[in-house]
Amino acid sequence: MSEQGEGMNDWPSHGGRPEQVLPRFGLTGKGEVIDFSVNLNPLGPPPWLAERLADSLAQLFVYPDPDYTAARASIARAEGLSPEQVRLTNGGAEAIFLAAALLSSREVRRAIVVQPTFCEYERACHHYGIAVQHLALAGERFELDEASACEAMRDADAVFLCRPNNPTGTLIERGLIERMLAIGQRHGTMLVVDEAFIDFVVPDERLTPLLARYDNLLLLRSMTKLYAIPGLRLGYLLGGESTVRHIAELQLPWSVNSVAAALVGPLLEDQNYLHRTQSWLDAERPWFQRELEALELRVVPSRTNFLLLQDGAARPMSALLEHLARCGILARHTHNFIGLDGAWLRVAVRTRQENEQLNEAIARWRTS
Repeated sequence: MSEQGEGMNDWPSHGGRPEQVLPRFGLTGKGEVIDFSVNLNPLGPPPWLAERLADSLAQLFVYPDPDYTAARASIARAEGLSPEQVRLTNGGAEAIFLAAALLSSREVRRAIVVQPTFCEYERACHHYGIAVQHLALAGERFELDEASACEAMRDADAVFLCRPNNPTGTLIERGLIERMLAIGQRHGTMLVVDEAFIDFVVPDERLTPLLARYDNLLLLRSMTKLYAIPGLRLGYLLGGESTVRHIAELQLPWSVNSVAAALVGPLLEDQNYLHRTQSWLDAERPWFQRELEALELRVVPSRTNFLLLQDGAARPMSALLEHLARCGILARHTHNFIGLDGAWLRVAVRTRQENEQLNEAIARWRTS
């Protein structure tokens, strides 16, 4: 485990920012690009959503229910929990910051973040004065070493990890998670698991059933990735009743607007949309990975809707990033993923036509 010491850089810390990336290569940020840098469902939102949004405009004139009773009840039914174990949040980002706020209120002083991963866990910890150490995923498949993970649960006050992990797409096996939780119960260590991409994983790998046995587990969810609605900002937290009640006391009032909150039930009930997405990804991701590997790229086996890749011939990924940008394709740089430091690119799995365009652009790069 290493102490946090990575300086901030001026690359954008999230995908979907062509206006910040393209000017680095002398390109305008105003043109049309195929955006592989964001991990949203390329099938788009459910087809009924636009009409539902139009019908819900009247809700703008009333305050939301401060407890989001209906939305929490819908999530509880979907997860097999009680509503008291659910807290609705303004996207996954608020869920992350509320987790850090909870830890701070419990006088947690040190947390470990499993890296490379999403930057907001560390940012949230620093916001609340929690010192951060890093635990690195190891090897070519970015696996979590069990001995190191169990040591972290003994030594730290909290551990943050993403499952499946962003940007590697890898999934820490459930048995190891359980062993970590058992150690954490004995040592008073909380395990915060971000499951923002869990809906893309087949067969089901969500950790919700473990909440019945481990009061030191907190799950974070995002609804923006699966349903392709990042502008609506919907997420939620799952935990023990006392933990969630404490989080509710820390949350700002009305952090989720009434229009977004009213969509939670209908979105969760649309199982056809979920299954259609999973079936599409189950076919497209293996094909996409094979095509990229045929272009001499090293691809980390992923369980979700994006792939982390590196050039097998050791050409710099910065050159590929620029080449793709000049072809009207935006990939996700890795300059601010600790341990990757720009030596990899992350690409979303998009439609077959768009994936073929990416492959063709990489093939041209190979011959340049």
